[in-house]
Amino acid sequence: MQKILAALAMALLAGAAAAQSVDFTEPKNGAVVSSPFKVKFAVTGMEVKPAGSMDSNTGHHHLIINGDSMKVGESIPFDETHMHFGKGQTETDVTLPPGTYKLTMQFANGAHQSYGPGLSKTITVTVK
Repeated sequence: MQKILAALAMALLAGAAAAQSVDFTEPKNGAVVSSPFKVKFAVTGMEVKPAGSMDSNTGHHHLIINGDSMKVGESIPFDETHMHFGKGQTETDVTLPPGTYKLTMQFANGAHQSYGPGLSKTITVTVK
C-alpha cells in the first residue's frame, strides 16, 4: 500500500511540475519581416479552446502590440493594440507599417483573463 501511495504521490508531483509556457514559432525574436507577416503561436502544458470555455488548463492566445505581459486575472482589453484569438486560432497574418515593434503573446482563460507573465512571451520584430 505504501508503494502505491508513493507512486501516486510521485505521479501527482510530476504532473504539477509539468511546464506551462507559450512561444512564437514564427517569427523569431529579432526577425526582419515584410508586412503582412505570419505570426504562429504555441503553448505547452495547456490546451487551446475558444473563448467562453472555462475548463481548467485551457485558454486562448492574445497578441499585444508594443505592450507588456499582463498580471494574473487582469482582463485583456478589446482595442487596436490587443488582438484576441477567441476562436482558438494558433496563427494569424499581422499588418503593421514599417518600424520596430514589441510583440507580446499572452495566454488567457475563456473570459479573457490573463494567466500572467508565466504564460506570455515577448519578441521584437522589424517591419521593413
